[in-house]
Amino acid sequence: MSKGVVQIYPSILSGDFGQLANEADRLEKAGADAIHIDIMDGHFVPNLTLGPKAVAAIRKATNLFLDVHIMVYNPFDYVEQFAESGADRITFHFEATEDVEETLKFIRKCGKQAGLAFRPETSFAMIPKFLAVCDLVLLMTVSPGFGGQAFMPEVVDKIKMTREYCNKYGIHQGGIVKQGANMPLFDIQVDGGINVKTAQICVNAGANILVSGNHLFHQADMKRAIDHLRHCQGETP
Repeated sequence: MSKGVVQIYPSILSGDFGQLANEADRLEKAGADAIHIDIMDGHFVPNLTLGPKAVAAIRKATNLFLDVHIMVYNPFDYVEQFAESGADRITFHFEATEDVEETLKFIRKCGKQAGLAFRPETSFAMIPKFLAVCDLVLLMTVSPGFGGQAFMPEVVDKIKMTREYCNKYGIHQGGIVKQGANMPLFDIQVDGGINVKTAQICVNAGANILVSGNHLFHQADMKRAIDHLRHCQGETP
């Protein structure tokens, strides 16, 4: 991947749930590009986290882009709630519904960006069909549902193949297909076990949006940690 702008999305799942407004303000002051908010239903993944009211509270506390990742079955049923709560992008899982294209269309109809997430074990073959109809793909580098897991290096090939497919077929930001166009890269996001070392691996493979939770929130200087991740590209770790 040629050098470009790497965006850093801290995952507020690793923050203090009792201080969501303060955490959001801290991330904005630290130079985050967006806040990643994980929503879990206890069914699609074995954990429960935040809901629409928490997203609304974070929305009131910050002007940052809110990247809402819903790990729930039947995601179509939740789109309006999160759109009304202030999400800027709603990303749901390919594995959580049979109505993938309809859900992507509905998210966009609600005036929000539409993202599609894939578990580590889901084949790359499932991805190309949807690249032209979504704004972003999220390639999980851990099994979804819990923070603090170890990075899964087997996902790196999937990142490479996704970027190579976008380049070959001229798929740009927002799913726009246009050969030879001088347009921003299609957004490939990675989430799970992201630190400086794994960030380099993912960016070199083709990712341009890094979600990081435990790594960032355990640093004494959040701004410096975000800057380190943003400038991780270019050299093989």
